[in-house]
Amino acid sequence: MLLQLFQLNSTDSLLPAAAVAFLLTLLGILVGTRFLPKDHGREFAVNGALSKGKARGAGLILILALIVSAILCIPLKLEYIIYLAALFLEMMSGYLDDAAEKAWGELKKGLIDLAIAVAVSFTIYWFHGSDVELFGLTFHIPAALYIILGIILIWASINVTNCADGVDGLCASLSIVTMLTAVTFFLILPDTDDDMLVMLMMAVGMLTAYLWFNCSPSSILMGDAGSRALGLLIAMGFMISGSPFLFIPAALLLLIDGGMGLLKLTVLRVTKSSTFMQNIRTPIHDHARKNKGWSDTQVVVRFTLLQVVLSAAVIVAEYMTL
Repeated sequence: MLLQLFQLNSTDSLLPAAAVAFLLTLLGILVGTRFLPKDHGREFAVNGALSKGKARGAGLILILALIVSAILCIPLKLEYIIYLAALFLEMMSGYLDDAAEKAWGELKKGLIDLAIAVAVSFTIYWFHGSDVELFGLTFHIPAALYIILGIILIWASINVTNCADGVDGLCASLSIVTMLTAVTFFLILPDTDDDMLVMLMMAVGMLTAYLWFNCSPSSILMGDAGSRALGLLIAMGFMISGSPFLFIPAALLLLIDGGMGLLKLTVLRVTKSSTFMQNIRTPIHDHARKNKGWSDTQVVVRFTLLQVVLSAAVIVAEYMTL
């Protein structure tokens, strides 16, 4: 393991590990962008035509850089081999969808997400049990219920993170804040998994390099290859931290932005209603741009600032109860 050569413990290795991921991602983007497919523009998204011709599927580069960084920086135990394999599969399914002339159907992508969520939720239960912590209180959740709730959390995280990838810089910025919140929980809570702590910091380094190219106006797009794998990693981070319920406030802007669209679509299909949320455009970032007149920069900055405030509040509340 690279960091062991310098005799660094898990806390001391956070910034070096993030730097490794940052440099590998930067190198990958500079060398590999020319080989990525081009975006066709998004017909129903606000300003969707502006994406036409940009390199998409950059998540292929991002997640491969993260996986290589993990191999270099953390011990490759069976548990983490499974997690890295899950991230690779989620990334590849997204990339193949990005590269396809005709987008994959919702059912196909949903089944892939479900299969990965089942495998990851069971793995986390197997290696970490089903005790969860919330504001100083510890609860034991029956195994079957824990695995089911984990599947729901993972599936939701994958899909809301994917939905947020519609404004330059938004998905990456919100993901960085959410993952740094999870990193803080790992640092303040006892008996947490140091390897996931390092992995989350590597993901922050990876996204920092990506944001240089993805801030408005962007030159590359992570696509489903990146956003879906990011959602998986965020969910794994909160579950392994032992505080999965804190995912809700720590990722609230992702949940609102993408989750409202999923809720609207579900209700419309189940009830055949023509009035439910008829005046609200989803994802919410499109509502802010089209209905409220916010610029892309205003959406990214305001959504991110709101999440920073929420995350700070939940961190303080968690710390005060320890």
